[in-house]
Order: sequence, then C-alpha cells, then structure tokens
Amino acid sequence: MDSATPGTRTAAADRPPAPARRSAVVAALMLCMGLAALDSTIVSTAVPQIVGDLGGFSVFSWLFSGYLLAVTVSLPVYGKLSDTFGRKPVLIAGSILFLVGSLLCAAAWNMAALIAFRVVQGLGGGALQGTVQTLAADLYPLEQRPRIQARLSTVWAVSAVAGPALGGVLATYADWRWIFLVNLPLGAVALWLLVRHLHEPERARTRRPRIDWAGALTVFACGGVLLTALVQGGVAWPWLSAPSLALFGTGLALIAVLVLVERRAAEPVIPGWVWRRRTIAAVNLALGALGLLMVAPTVFLPTYAQAVLGLAPVTAGFVLSVWTLSWPVSAALSQHVYRRIGFRNTAMLGIGAAALILFAFPFLPYPGEAWQPTALMLLLGGALGLFQLPLIIGVQSSVGWAERGTATASVLFCRQTGQTIGAALFGAVANGVLAARLGGAGDLDSVTGALESGAPAEHVRRAVADAVHSVYFGAACAAGLAFLVLLLLAPRRFPVLPGSGDRAD
Repeated sequence: MDSATPGTRTAAADRPPAPARRSAVVAALMLCMGLAALDSTIVSTAVPQIVGDLGGFSVFSWLFSGYLLAVTVSLPVYGKLSDTFGRKPVLIAGSILFLVGSLLCAAAWNMAALIAFRVVQGLGGGALQGTVQTLAADLYPLEQRPRIQARLSTVWAVSAVAGPALGGVLATYADWRWIFLVNLPLGAVALWLLVRHLHEPERARTRRPRIDWAGALTVFACGGVLLTALVQGGVAWPWLSAPSLALFGTGLALIAVLVLVERRAAEPVIPGWVWRRRTIAAVNLALGALGLLMVAPTVFLPTYAQAVLGLAPVTAGFVLSVWTLSWPVSAALSQHVYRRIGFRNTAMLGIGAAALILFAFPFLPYPGEAWQPTALMLLLGGALGLFQLPLIIGVQSSVGWAERGTATASVLFCRQTGQTIGAALFGAVANGVLAARLGGAGDLDSVTGALESGAPAEHVRRAVADAVHSVYFGAACAAGLAFLVLLLLAPRRFPVLPGSGDRAD
C-alpha cells in the first residue's frame, strides 16, 4: 500500500465527518451523476426530431459541443468553490442550474435558443460531475472508496445503455422536449435528499474567503476559445484558415493572461500546486491521455460496426456498450490490486494492457465477426477500470479536505480536455485516411450519412476499416504515452495523508 508522507499541508482531520444517513446521500449522488451521464447519451437519438421541429441542421452539433464546452471550462471553478464554501452549496447550486437549463431546453423555440440553454445545462453539469466525485471521497475512507466509485461507474454504464433507448422512445412516442423534462423529477428527488441528509460541519475561518473572479472569467474565456477551435476546426472551417488561426492565437494569448492573473490572485482558481506536485501533475497528464484514447471506441467504433461489419445501429451500439459492463467491475476489484502493489503500478498494469488491446484492433481480420471487436471492448473496459480509478483515489488521498475539490476537478478537467483534443485529432486522421483511400472524395461524416441509405460499396468498407484502424493505432500510442508518464513522472508510492484511510464519523 502507498505510504503517508509527513509535512503535508492539510491534515486529514480537516475532512468533514460522514453523515449519519450516508446511504441517502449516496443515493442523491448517484441521481446527480445519473443526470449528467444520461444527458450525454439521451439527446443523440432525438436529433432528427429536434431538427425537424426547430430547423438549424447546419449547427445542431453545437447541442453537444456547447454542453461539453460549458462542462469542461466550469470544472476548475466549481472545484475551487467547493474547497472554499463546501460541497453542499456548490452541488445544490449546480443541480438547480442544471434543472433550470433542462426546463429552458424543453421550452426552446428555435435551435439558437436550444443551444444557449444547453450551455446553461452544461454549466450545471460541471458542478454535478466534479462535486459528486469529491463528495464520494469525503464520505468514504480510503479502503471503501472503490465501492462508491464503482457505483458511480455503474451509473455511467447504465446511462450509456439506457440513454439512447429512452431518448428514442420519448422522441418517437411522446415529444423530444420530454428528454429534458424527465430530468426534473429525478433532480427534485436528488435535491431533497441533499438538503435533508447532507450535513457538513462548520469550518472555522480566520478571514473572509476571497473569490478569484478574474481567474474564473479568464478560465472560461481561455477554455471556451481553445475548445471551440478544437471542436470546430476541420468541421466548420479548415484547420489553417483564418478563423482557426485567430482562435488558437487568442487562446494562447489568454493562457498567458491566465498565468499572470493566477500568480497574483490570493486564492487562485487553478493554484500552482496542482502542477507542482508530482502526483497530481502526472495523473493530470495520464488522464488527459485517457480522454484522448477514449475517443477511438466511443466515436469511431459504431461507424466501423455498421459500415464494415454490416450490423444494425442497435447491434452496433451493443458492441460499444460492453465496455461499460467490465469497466465498473474492474474498478471495484482494483482495490485488491493497489493494496498490494500501489496506485501507480496498478494504473500502469491497466494502461499497459489497454495499449496492447488497442494495438490488436488493427490486426482483426477483414471484415471479421462481430464477436471479435466485442471481445476487445470487453477487455478494454476491464483494463481502463484498473487504470482510472486507482489514479483518482490516489490523488484524492494525497490531499486534505480543503484541497480535494480542486485536485479532483483538475484531473476531470484534463480528461475532458483530452477527449476534445482526441475528437479533433482522430477526426483529422480518419478523414485523411478516407480521402487517401477514396481518391480525395469523402469523409467519415459522409460515410455515416450514406449508411442510412444502404450498405456502402466494398471499396468504401475497406477505406472505413483502414481509417478506424489508424485511429485505434493512435489510441494505442496515447495509452503508451500515459504509461510513460506514470513510469517517468509519477512517484513510485503516492503520498497518502495520515488518517485518510480512517473513517471520521
């Protein structure tokens, strides 16, 4: 087991005690996480009905991009706020904001309004994702944290399977607006449980907390500009066009402004210790690589299953969803491994196995059988469960209560950013391979659209296979990069605070 290091800035005693009715709080956390997880899958199947009702086909992708941008850029801000004012007020405020956004989305009168209200939803979703993970660490001692984390992973797994089906049913037999209204009763129950059962102790303050509003606004501006450049580059405009260059240039300038603002802030939103501490910095980079490699299966495998294997959309979705079955099981069992060999070595074992699995994908026979990628996805979920959870728990155990929100938000922010970069990078790789194989004509979006009208021609199937194989090879390289980061940068034994494994009732 990883050892404790003396001289840590915050004591474990600063952690608030677990509430008497912890099971009710856990239920509230699962409902909050369910809102965020379900929202990322339920909207996709209702897009045809939404576009048919509101129009705006050319910009409908911003229903997802706008939400993702808002979640990503708000994570560091909510992490700092939860360390300053406590988890409960931040989680309640975020839940209310998410529900208000859901209600506004249901009342949207055109696509522009719906996109704006999705951004409001995303600002609430950032609080849900980050604060729920932080509270899970507050409520459970070190040896029990895999249990609650496995429950939260199960919520994501169930949402990945049930979300598209529920969205399709509501859009077909009711109205697409119900995919947002269904959040209201779930959120109301979660809020009631939080208000009634979550009690944090009063914390003695020597001075009035100072909010870094300038840092928060700069984080929003910098993240929004750079993520917009990554999301829209190669889609709305070419990578080397004036809009792309302007956005990237503005983003780099804002990074410099952010560094200056945070150095002068008394209580910075992104404190320097997040990157000065080897443990947190290494985990941030490793989980950024995780976000990068996750794009390969989540974005490209469904197209591969339909275009190359000839599967129906529902069956293709099953090929992808099997990794959500093995991921939480592996995460729950990871404690038996990291207690023996430590957090870093367990994560290296998981990501090393993931790299081999991803590298094996391009060697699948053409066209192959459906069980082959399904088996690889099942193994991949198990490997990534062994990789991600020990790193998150290790980081949370290396800081005290007053820093845990910021530390947790930083690793989630890096994972989200990695996914955005991965979508842009691997999208360019896939489109480049398709263009080379098809004589400069076609991209992945056109192939995906052509699937609705029937099976693609044989040369198109082979081109899609080559494109997805290239993406999986890139994902294997990202996994290898994460392995090297942990090997070279992460300490062999994570610094665990004294008493972080003891429950404080």
